[in-house]
Amino acid sequence: MRAAARPWRRKLGAQSRSGGRRAEWIALIWLMLKGWRILGFRLKTPQAEIDILALRGRVLAVVEVKSRASLEAALEAVSADQRERLRRAGRTLAARRADLSGKAVRLDLVALAPGRRPRHLADAWPEA
Repeated sequence: MRAAARPWRRKLGAQSRSGGRRAEWIALIWLMLKGWRILGFRLKTPQAEIDILALRGRVLAVVEVKSRASLEAALEAVSADQRERLRRAGRTLAARRADLSGKAVRLDLVALAPGRRPRHLADAWPEA
């Protein structure tokens, strides 16, 4: 029989989820202030969950949001597997919607760090 989850672990997990949701809202507002049109927020697709799907001009950005101590830590927090799943999810969504046909799909990052302004890194992980 499995032991019940320790109360401190539940509390830590809840704090982590709450902080992640707060970071996503901050990133969403930040992108809107920069002129991005938000098409989706916390989108669940068969390939991956997209934090934010945003459009500006001919660019459809699949935006991953990370709250870490540094930009480097945020970049490293997204594995190559996750990046590929996010790219596939973005391409699939673009292919299914006529209004997104012909848009360039890219993977962006909004990194948040304590005491600093959000940082939007366009094409954070360019394809090789």
